Amino acid sequence: MKIIKNIVASLLFVFTIQLTAQQTPADKQSEVITIVGATAHIGNGEIIENSVITFENGKITAIDNVATTNTSGKIIDAKGKHVYPGFIMPNSTLGLGEIDAVKASVDQSEIGGVIPHVRSLIAYNAESKVVESMRPNGVLLAQITPRGGRISGTSSVVQLDAWNWEDAAVKVDDGIHLNWPNSFSNGRRRFGEEPGIKPNKDYGKQVEEIKQFLIGAKTYKLSSESIKNLPYEASLGLFDGSKKLYIHADNAREIIDAVTFSKEMGVKNVVIIGGYEANKTIDILKKHSIPVLVQRTQSLPNHNDDNYDFPYKLPKLLTDAGILVGLENSGSMERMNSRNLPFYAGQVVGQGLDKEKALQLITGNTAKILGIAKDYGTLEVGKSATLFISEGDALDMRTNQLSHAYIDGRLLSLETHQTELWKRYSNKYSK
Repeated sequence: MKIIKNIVASLLFVFTIQLTAQQTPADKQSEVITIVGATAHIGNGEIIENSVITFENGKITAIDNVATTNTSGKIIDAKGKHVYPGFIMPNSTLGLGEIDAVKASVDQSEIGGVIPHVRSLIAYNAESKVVESMRPNGVLLAQITPRGGRISGTSSVVQLDAWNWEDAAVKVDDGIHLNWPNSFSNGRRRFGEEPGIKPNKDYGKQVEEIKQFLIGAKTYKLSSESIKNLPYEASLGLFDGSKKLYIHADNAREIIDAVTFSKEMGVKNVVIIGGYEANKTIDILKKHSIPVLVQRTQSLPNHNDDNYDFPYKLPKLLTDAGILVGLENSGSMERMNSRNLPFYAGQVVGQGLDKEKALQLITGNTAKILGIAKDYGTLEVGKSATLFISEGDALDMRTNQLSHAYIDGRLLSLETHQTELWKRYSNKYSK
């Protein structure tokens, strides 16, 4: 009897999963599509009013003004609407966790302090219901990033409409993530510590440990050992430029130390993630052409003596100084909050940044930083037809209402479990 009950329970579980699974991934583009009359926001700072955008076999084949372009294929009348390149969410754990309170559904970190060989891509759940809820706000690509330890592992870039992680992959193993040590710590009374900011006495030791690992990785090819060292092998791309080193650091000293250290070690491509005090390190960032993925703008200040609006305007401060800037969303409830990415960019518009430059923070700039600008991030001939049509300004939560969305020319379903529940309960009292 117990065996029968277990079988029934298992079948019910499978049946429930099937009922609540996300929308079926879209079919490959089968006909030429032309969007006519929309305001096209290119993603590089340019706008085309009353535009015509044509795409075929997943690629944009024409984009221009209505007066100078012939239309072909299936015509979508988008007069009065807006077309944008798909928004890109970097440094994300989308698909690596489903319900924070259910440990078995979270797979964003592994055991170990230095594990660059751990690949987040193979843990990515393409059928996550959290992932599908990004698409109605225009978030169509993401960098899937591991968490934890000193070196968390290796990230990859995916598109957010796929059967599995293999189908989702856009750029495999794009970079390694290093959590730079904190030079100061904040004592907490509940842990028996004296409250207040104090120096981290182990800071030098922790930096030396990183140095010794990278020296070992850099000289690994010279080793005559027959046994493979997987962490070293995974790190070799840092020195030939095939992988980027994403350094998670906030304070000015840590950013300066991290950039100086990585360049001394011969790391080709470095990106700062977080960068709360990056505005104090402009000179060294510009000297080495280091881009910054700035933490979510809708945040509170880190320090008591910071201006209340400092997180809102940090991307503008860096952009005005000539730094290549993108926006990221790590922190509390980051997977669910990722759908707010366009509104983080809109927040910077409120601080005086030109709207098209703010759009670049989540499109063209981020594509450059992640190394996918050849195909994504802007609306240009020859690039992927990963784009969407919005009823209004996509950076404003009041008017970000999508009517169509495409990834590689494939028409996506904008239905999610959330829209289904909205429809269900909106009709509750009308019957």
